[in-house]
Amino acid sequence: QVQLVESGGGLVQAGGSLRLSCAASGRIVRGDAVAWSRQAPGNEREFVASIGWSDSSTEYADSVKGRFTISRDNAKKTVYLQMNSLKPEDTAVYYCYVRRYWGQGTQVTVSS
Repeated sequence: QVQLVESGGGLVQAGGSLRLSCAASGRIVRGDAVAWSRQAPGNEREFVASIGWSDSSTEYADSVKGRFTISRDNAKKTVYLQMNSLKPEDTAVYYCYVRRYWGQGTQVTVSS
């Protein structure tokens, strides 16, 4: 079993930055990928970015490429999402997940 706890959300003006953290406990195995997803009110949950736990492979949604960067610290079992040049349409609850395990989410609000 894996527990995931997100933090770092908040209110920021358009063009600003935030860094989200996802602290994991439990067993994350070599082939896992840890990912971020987000859900805005009235919208379906959408993929944002992922990173391999044992390699440096990353993937990004087209909507965040060039603005968001995902990284990890294996020793701390933490995955980060650095979000720059934020836009109002980035407003959502951000979740991290691995396999079938999800965190509780952290709210990001970008004001125009």
